[in-house]
This record gives sequence, C-alpha cells and structure tokens, in this order.
Amino acid sequence: MVKIYALSILFKGATDAKFLKNAHELQSFGYFQRGSVQEFMGFVSKTVVERTPLSTRQSVKEGEYMCHVYVRGDSLGGVVICDHEYPQRVAHTLITKILDEFVHAYPSGGWPSLTEREVEFNQLNVYLNKYQNPREADAMTKMQEDLDETKIILHNTIEAVLQRGEKLDDLVVKSEGLSIQSKAFYKTARKTNSCCTFG
Repeated sequence: MVKIYALSILFKGATDAKFLKNAHELQSFGYFQRGSVQEFMGFVSKTVVERTPLSTRQSVKEGEYMCHVYVRGDSLGGVVICDHEYPQRVAHTLITKILDEFVHAYPSGGWPSLTEREVEFNQLNVYLNKYQNPREADAMTKMQEDLDETKIILHNTIEAVLQRGEKLDDLVVKSEGLSIQSKAFYKTARKTNSCCTFG
C-alpha cells in the first residue's frame, strides 16, 4: 500500500538541523513500535537534512522506504518519508508546497529561535491526509511542471549521504534524540535485516 508516514519541516543551522514542525501517520505499525519508529523517522530526517547542501533535492532509499528531502537556499528544509512506490515528483511537489506556505506563516528571521512547540502549522496534518492517495495528489499538482526541470539526487541507502568515514551505526549510538529503547529496536532490526531504518 502506498503511504506517507511523516512530513517534517526543519531549519538547517550551521552545525545541525532542528525541527520546526512534524506530522506522522503510524497506524500501519504495531502499537508498541510506533514510538521507536517515530524517533527513527526523526533521526533519519534530521541526519539527511544536515547532509543535504542548500538549494538541493535528494531522495534516499532505505529498505522499503523513501526519504525525500529538499533544503532551500534560505536553510528551510522539508522531508517526506513514504513507501518507495509513492511518486517522487508528487513527494517533492508536496515538500515545495508546505515550505512555501510555512514561509508565509513564519518569516525567516525567526527560524533560528523558533521551537516546535511554538509553531502552529496545522496544514502539515491536513497535507499528510490529503496526499495519502498519490493519484489524487498528482491531479492537484500536475500544473506545477517546474519540478521536472529540477535535478533530484537519488541515493540507494542512507549511507550514501553520510560523510566519508561516517557510519549509520555510530550515529545511532551517539544520537541524543534516540531513546535506549529505540537504539535497541534499531539493533534488532539491523540484525534481522528487516527494514533497517524504521522496523
């Protein structure tokens, strides 16, 4: 089943990225897995945004999932995590749309000091639901042909976007954004090779 699991807006600072707003759809995961899955989606989103140059679009395949990322020239980043069958063009059009709307609601001068708790941007949940069916979403986005001219860098694994010498296992161990439970969940998923990133 084609599905979007997460939509995120982040600010890419000089050294790291921080979340400005998140929305998740985790009903297809087991009840007790959802917390760890959500943490991992956040970890992956933050990691990929931090390693995406300004004014660049990337799509990273990890197991059966895709992480589509766009970091604008003004350091505002958007992420869509979905099944790999979800159309890439629709995902990137969605990212552009939510980032454009976010800029109208929150001007760039405030991004460095904004916290996710302060941000009221319910459009993220609305779009998460609206874009679940890519056929309907594609009909809405057909008018925007500008994305076809934009080069999207495709990576087959998250390791491909990491800096030379970096290993995903090491980043997971060092991460302060992942609980002990989520780190254990990651190790188990890696050992069983069942969708290494999210479970």
